[in-house]
Amino acid sequence: MPKRLNISFLDKQQVFAMSYNTQSDGLFSSHAHRDQEMIRRVFDIVFAACVLTLFSVMMVVIAIALYVESGGPVFFSQIRLGRSGQQFRLHKFRKFPPNAGRDGPGVTVRGDVRMTAIGRILERTKLDELPQLWNILAGDMSVVGPRPESLAFAGCFARGYDGVLDFKPGIFGPCQVMFRNEGCLYSDGCEPEEYYRRVLFPLKAHADLAYFSNRSLFSDMWCIVYGTLAVFGLSQLSCQALPSVSEVEGLVRFLVGRS
Repeated sequence: MPKRLNISFLDKQQVFAMSYNTQSDGLFSSHAHRDQEMIRRVFDIVFAACVLTLFSVMMVVIAIALYVESGGPVFFSQIRLGRSGQQFRLHKFRKFPPNAGRDGPGVTVRGDVRMTAIGRILERTKLDELPQLWNILAGDMSVVGPRPESLAFAGCFARGYDGVLDFKPGIFGPCQVMFRNEGCLYSDGCEPEEYYRRVLFPLKAHADLAYFSNRSLFSDMWCIVYGTLAVFGLSQLSCQALPSVSEVEGLVRFLVGRS
């Protein structure tokens, strides 16, 4: 049985008391849990199909623009970790030149010189994520879930964060809201991949464990709303500087409390 994360909110101090256990909290029966999983899957299929239809012309335009700018392929595909650690191939529109190869860090930082002109637009608008709708239709991803990590960061889960892999990865979630400007959160002069493993990954995993162990269908809807607002720079929940643990917990409390 997946580990659950118990959360107690302590008045105005914005402190979480967190503890793991393997027993059901009794709030939802296994039958209700299966019902929610089925509802989420139906929603995933309908959402992905509708958005693919609405953005099909735009996706063709993006593909043509990328090909004209720097040739093919226009997609970036990479093996990622899914639910229960199962591997799948994630698809995105390419932001770097096709010959970029393995040069540079495995994360995107502010002002990354590897990005093409169109790649910068895709990065700011998150339109590079549109091909992941195919991953949702295939069942590898969900609309709402933790971001899937590449194999390069698989070791990060061994530090007590393996519970994140209990949940199907997604496009929207608390981290996609708070860390909308993740590329700007790296400290000057740091080694990006090491900084991600040591600082950013623990913060993101902390938020994912707290949220997805206590999510509801309604709170997932709010993740989509605030995630969309964050793309347009309209969400006050997106951090412009490295957030503290209490700020991460505050966001989770806000989203869970809206359900």
